[in-house]
Amino acid sequence: MSKKTSDIVLSVTTDENRIPESIEWTAEDGGVEKEAAKAAFLSVWDHKAKESLRIDLWTKDMPVDEMKHFFHQTLVSMSDTYYRATQDEKMSETMKDFCSYFAEKLELYNDK
Repeated sequence: MSKKTSDIVLSVTTDENRIPESIEWTAEDGGVEKEAAKAAFLSVWDHKAKESLRIDLWTKDMPVDEMKHFFHQTLVSMSDTYYRATQDEKMSETMKDFCSYFAEKLELYNDK
């Protein structure tokens, strides 16, 4: 069995104060080449320290209303990932309940 390395690349252009002006990402295996993004959250697990490390980036022109939707969709996808990783249906559903509460309180889907 041969191993393959797959790269996911985030390219961030910053202003003189190191505030992101643009974000592009590439994932060749997924057919993504220098796609623009307004925000990115990346978490990795440090198994030695038993803690999560993260990078949270967003461009200065990321609209607040889109950031609220981005957070909501990220939380929903985390509940799905949690279920796939643990098969803990009860906690996954509890997380989804919170996601619904989050969306309701922010009035995210009242415009639909």
